Amino acid sequence: MASSKKPTEEETQNKDLEEACKPGPPYKNAYRYFEGLYVSYSFTDRNLRSALSYKPLDGDVFVVSYPKCGTTWMQYIVYGVFRDGVPPANVIEFMNMAPFLELVGAEVAQAMPRPNSIKTHLPFNKQPYSDKAKYVYITRNPYDCCVSFYYHTRNAPMYRFEDGTFDQFFDMFVEGKVDYGDYFDHLLSWYEHRGDSNVLFITYEDLKKDTRGWVLKIADFLGKEYGDKLRQSPDIFEKIMAMISVDSMKKINADMNNWSKDLASVPLETLPEGMKSFMEAMGNMVEKPFKGEFVRKGIVGDWKNHLSPEQVSRMKERIALKTAGSDVMELWKDAGLP
Repeated sequence: MASSKKPTEEETQNKDLEEACKPGPPYKNAYRYFEGLYVSYSFTDRNLRSALSYKPLDGDVFVVSYPKCGTTWMQYIVYGVFRDGVPPANVIEFMNMAPFLELVGAEVAQAMPRPNSIKTHLPFNKQPYSDKAKYVYITRNPYDCCVSFYYHTRNAPMYRFEDGTFDQFFDMFVEGKVDYGDYFDHLLSWYEHRGDSNVLFITYEDLKKDTRGWVLKIADFLGKEYGDKLRQSPDIFEKIMAMISVDSMKKINADMNNWSKDLASVPLETLPEGMKSFMEAMGNMVEKPFKGEFVRKGIVGDWKNHLSPEQVSRMKERIALKTAGSDVMELWKDAGLP
C-alpha cells in the first residue's frame, strides 16, 4: 500500500531545489527558499535576515500585502496622510521615506524619518510584530492579483521572465511558485488577524469603490489627529486625493527605468549596509532596466481579459482547496468573480 504520509517542508524544499537545478527556462532558477520564504534572488540573504530580525519601534506603521495587491497605492495614501499631500520628489526619495524592509534591510527602516511607513510582503508568521506598531494590510482578489503579478514579473529583469507567457505565469501562480509563495497562505495568515486593534484590513476593491471614505478611515487608524486634520482642512484632503491618483503615481514612478542608475551613481561607502547589499545584488538592473509601467492600470476586473475558461476553472479549484473552512472569499462577494 502506498504511503499517504505528507512530505515535510524540508523534503518539499529539497524537491523544489532539485527541480530548479534541472535544465529549463531561466525563470525556473530565479527563486529559492530562505527560512521558509519562497522568494527571488533580488532579495539578498543578508537583507532578508536583517528584515526578519527587525524589532519594530513603538509607533511604527507597516504597509503589508501579498505582491501586486495595491501595496504602492497604500504606501502613497499613508505617505500623503503623514505629509499633508506633498508627494515625494522622485522614486529614490520615496524608497528612503517608505522603505521596502526585505529589499533594503533593517538599517534603512531604523533610519527612516518618522512618521512614515515600512513596506513588507511578509506573511503574518514572518512579520516583525509588536502590539505597539500598526499594520495596514491590503489584499486583492486572486484573479486580478495574478494578472498584475504577471506583468510585474515579465517587466522586472531579475525574474528572468522577459519572454514568459501569461499561461506559464498562471501555472506558477496557482502552484505558489512566485515571489512570496502561495497567495492564499499569505492572505489567510493575515485574515485571521483582521479584527486585531492594531491591524487595518482593506481590500483593493473596496478602496477603489470608496477611496475618499477609506482614506479617512486610514487616517483615523494612523492617529486621531490625522483624521481630524482631513476633516478640518479640505484643501489638504484634496491634495492627498490628487497625489494618490493613478496618473500622479505613474508620473512619480516614471523614472523607474532610471532609479537604479541614479543609485549606482552614489558612492557605495555612503550607503547603509542594506542598500549596499541590495545594489550589489541588483547590478544587472543597471544594464537591463525595468520595462513597462510599475503602476499599470489600477482597475478591477482585468482578469476577464486574460484568463481562459480552463484557467478560471483551475483557479476556482485552487480557491476551493486552499480556503476550505474559511469565509475569506466573502471579501469579494460583490466583485463579480466567477
